[in-house]
Amino acid sequence: MAMKLSQFPNLKEADWMFVNTFEELEGEVMTGLTELFPAKMIGPMVPSGYLDGRIKGDKGYGASLWKPLNEECSNWLEAKEPQSVVYISFGSMVSLTSEQMEEVAWGLKESGVSFLWVLRESEHGKLPSGYRDLVKDKGLIVTWCNQLELLAHQATGCFVTHCGWNSTLESLSLGVPVVCLPQWADQLPDAKFMEDVWEVGVWPKEDEKGVVRKQEFVKSLKDVMEGERSQEIRKNANKWKKLAREAVGEGGSSDMHINQFVSHLMNADKNRSLNVF
Repeated sequence: MAMKLSQFPNLKEADWMFVNTFEELEGEVMTGLTELFPAKMIGPMVPSGYLDGRIKGDKGYGASLWKPLNEECSNWLEAKEPQSVVYISFGSMVSLTSEQMEEVAWGLKESGVSFLWVLRESEHGKLPSGYRDLVKDKGLIVTWCNQLELLAHQATGCFVTHCGWNSTLESLSLGVPVVCLPQWADQLPDAKFMEDVWEVGVWPKEDEKGVVRKQEFVKSLKDVMEGERSQEIRKNANKWKKLAREAVGEGGSSDMHINQFVSHLMNADKNRSLNVF
């Protein structure tokens, strides 16, 4: 965190500052930011294949980590009904406490939903004893799956997420409703925006020990997957999906900001250095 904060004093030296968001999503926030810094919104920075499709073959972030959806995940999803699967992932850094892990695990079982849980190998020991066998008819637990492909799959109906910014943008860009389980830092305001501002999901309440209990988690899953509130949440999720595509599409707000930068580069004095953050 100290390293990140130390970057802000240098922003006044920047000619351009690129921000991974888009005007329609955070217009009010960016209005305040642009008064202080030369910020330009160029997001969502999600591969083109999942948005406007303008870049042929652009389906990944370019790192070797991003492999196609493995056969086990793909075959399992193909056998499910549209929007019937809950996808759970807490990213590459978040570690739930053993107590919280058990509440999530038992909540998934009690809810009766089909679920695909991407859980790092180091976290598997926190699952209740014998849990895999207990849920094998409803759940698939794996150590890795391509998140973008999984979110884009028609069977996926909900994303249980820690609300890191990348996961937040991916869920919004692909129109997937969420259940928020933030742990720290920006995940907390991200969850607040997901529930109360963008209205694409539910943030279940913690108890006095800071744990989301099974009953609260089950209720949140049902709110997102079933009933009247679910319909409104899905409507909002589809709205943001459409707006994200428009932002990066030809003539969209983010597309125009990128074109402005390219034009500036082409016309800039060759002897002048350019600072970009």
